[in-house]
Amino acid sequence: MRKLQQAQAERRRELRDPERGLVLVHTGNGKGKSSSAFGVIARALGWGKKVAVVQFIKGKWKTGEKQFFTRFPDLIDWHVMGDGFTWDTQDRKRDIEAAEKALGKAQELIASGEYALIVLDEVHIAMRYDYLDTSAVIDALEQRGPTHVILTGRDAKLELIEYADTVTEMTENKHAFHAGIRAQQGIDF
Repeated sequence: MRKLQQAQAERRRELRDPERGLVLVHTGNGKGKSSSAFGVIARALGWGKKVAVVQFIKGKWKTGEKQFFTRFPDLIDWHVMGDGFTWDTQDRKRDIEAAEKALGKAQELIASGEYALIVLDEVHIAMRYDYLDTSAVIDALEQRGPTHVILTGRDAKLELIEYADTVTEMTENKHAFHAGIRAQQGIDF
């Protein structure tokens, strides 16, 4: 164990701070992509850092995470920009407009330099349905300076996976929904 500890200590001495904020991608078909990002938000808030969230798909329905994070009005800005899940709207033109508006807001927040962390919640879904061009999202990320950005949603585009600093894929092994169990308040929303 001492040899392992020494090797780890040597590796830590070799590590450097990034020149600009990190880009993290949370993707995959399993639960926990947004929840993980919200956990990182709690960590940032614990250090008194300013955070922003832009929700691309989720509509204006009530969620536990949004209710909780509104308790930090001086540290978090929350923007619900979607009209709801894509299968609810049935209006592609409106979905594209909403996604473009959300990306505009995200780009404004990223470029501002005011935030330590910005979460682009369900942005991968907007790209999967071609509501947004991946290059436009990467262009917005290029403006991040010291701001860290987390992007969530299923089916992250390969270009974004290659661009990101850290990529985590959530894998579904079993889900209560498939057993006929509804989403649960405090667990799923």
